[in-house]
Amino acid sequence: MTENIKKRNSFLKLDLHYFEKTEQPTEQRRSKARDEGQVAVSKDLVTAFSLISVFIILNAFGEFLAENCMAVMNHFFTLTGETDDIFTNEYMTEMTIFLGTRMLIMLAPVFIVTMLVGFVLNLWQVKWKITTKPLMPKFDKFNPVSGFKRIFSMNAIAELIKSLAKIAVIFMVIYSNLKDEVNQIQTLLLMGVPSGIIYIGNLCTSLGIKLGIFFIVIGIVDYAYQKYSHTKKLKMTKQEVKDEAKQTEGNPEIKSKIRSKMMEASMRRMMQSVPQADVIITNPTHYAVAIKYEIGSKGAPIVLAKGVDHLARRIKKVAAENNGEIVENRPLARALYNTVDVGKEIPPELYQAVADVLAFVYKLRHII
Repeated sequence: MTENIKKRNSFLKLDLHYFEKTEQPTEQRRSKARDEGQVAVSKDLVTAFSLISVFIILNAFGEFLAENCMAVMNHFFTLTGETDDIFTNEYMTEMTIFLGTRMLIMLAPVFIVTMLVGFVLNLWQVKWKITTKPLMPKFDKFNPVSGFKRIFSMNAIAELIKSLAKIAVIFMVIYSNLKDEVNQIQTLLLMGVPSGIIYIGNLCTSLGIKLGIFFIVIGIVDYAYQKYSHTKKLKMTKQEVKDEAKQTEGNPEIKSKIRSKMMEASMRRMMQSVPQADVIITNPTHYAVAIKYEIGSKGAPIVLAKGVDHLARRIKKVAAENNGEIVENRPLARALYNTVDVGKEIPPELYQAVADVLAFVYKLRHII
């Protein structure tokens, strides 16, 4: 009785182990997940690079932005000084158009660079593949039990830790950056408007770049975690791997595609070898066989390529484009096509017939 219980427990352990998700996800599993919009992507990495690129642009175009800010202020004060009634339709229309145009000009470089950085980083992380499946409604998201589980999942805890780390970094960078600027900030009201704008711009740029660098570090760590988490989520059991392999191998469409790809590759290699042939022996319209012989070698001539009808015409066309010799010999062409595979030597019973053709070609080329 005790022995039977031990055997049963041993079987159960083996069975459970067999169905644990210990196998790395296959390419088919990854592709299916990708079609459903499940990819490893770090939004923090995109945010970090976008942030730092914005402040680099602000630093590069600082003088340009300061000039436009001054132009806006001058225009505003000029219009205000010219009239006592600043809320007329004409005044508000002119001010709105002017401010809108200036703001568009000022912010255009920032918007363009931010969009490009975000697009490139997302493309680098997820590659290019458009899918609409993530937009489809999923009713399990409305399940309160599932929602409760998501709130207290490892992913939610990781997001909470990440958010707390980001808040701590922001406060640390702001404090370290501003503690040495307190005296200068107190004298800000005594500065002229241009000097004040430049000072604030430089201070914000310095602060933004430092924050961006810290966030890049957080983003890289987050991206590594997202990849690890995504791979772990897609892991498969040994049984799933076996079932997928059986399904893939037994799928007629996949088999047909594999055969088609192999035939295309083989045909491409065969056609590439046609220019190396010494002679093309033809039927002349139905068969074409390309023969190659290394003078002085101990082996027999080799069939480099062969074809019938359309393929035969292609072989002759390639040979003609490369100044190859084409010789008509109907029985020999048919015999070579039916008895010799591509890449193989001709059989002994065809030595004499092929030798006569090669001798004829060599005489034409003055090789012998």
